[in-house]
Amino acid sequence: MGPLVDRQGVRVKFKMSEKSLFAVLLRSPWWISFVLVAVIALLAGALLPDEYKGVGMLGGFPFFVIGCMALWRQRNLPSPALVEKGLEKLGGMSWRDFSVVLDTAFNRQGYSVSPLTGGADMLLEKKGVRTVVSAKRWKAAAMGLEPLRELVSRRDALEASNSVCISLGQVSVKAEEFAADNRITLITGADLVILVDEEVKAL
Repeated sequence: MGPLVDRQGVRVKFKMSEKSLFAVLLRSPWWISFVLVAVIALLAGALLPDEYKGVGMLGGFPFFVIGCMALWRQRNLPSPALVEKGLEKLGGMSWRDFSVVLDTAFNRQGYSVSPLTGGADMLLEKKGVRTVVSAKRWKAAAMGLEPLRELVSRRDALEASNSVCISLGQVSVKAEEFAADNRITLITGADLVILVDEEVKAL
């Protein structure tokens, strides 16, 4: 499960505030950062004295770097139309069908999958590393704190290393903050469509 490992690794190595401008831009379409670079360059060229124009234009360099990072991250993302279509398919499934899709997707990535009850629905194991997954409330309109607290409790009881929560609904800011502070990877929207893309296409 590449995205899980990557995001967990980034979270461990470098803790960036989810509300910071750079974090927001990384989650936004890549072209927004390049527009900011152009705006800063135009303003510097128009408002600063000639001897300071070059320095002023360099103020857009951090946004150029963020734009490149966002472009790299988003290079393989499906279009918004495909994401919407994929989420619509997933939303129309029963839990039985959806769990089979997830089971197959995780198996494809080399995980062994065992069903769970309680605060988590699946236990993934790969190379001795255990991950618990909460997905049964994937159709909930909004993701609050309670399912995440239950997931953490189940993860700790099973002495698992990681935890994943899957949802089609909106995730509240408090839920995002709780997830970031408690080693929970949230898989929603385009990330979920990417995870199960091959299985959905086979339906």
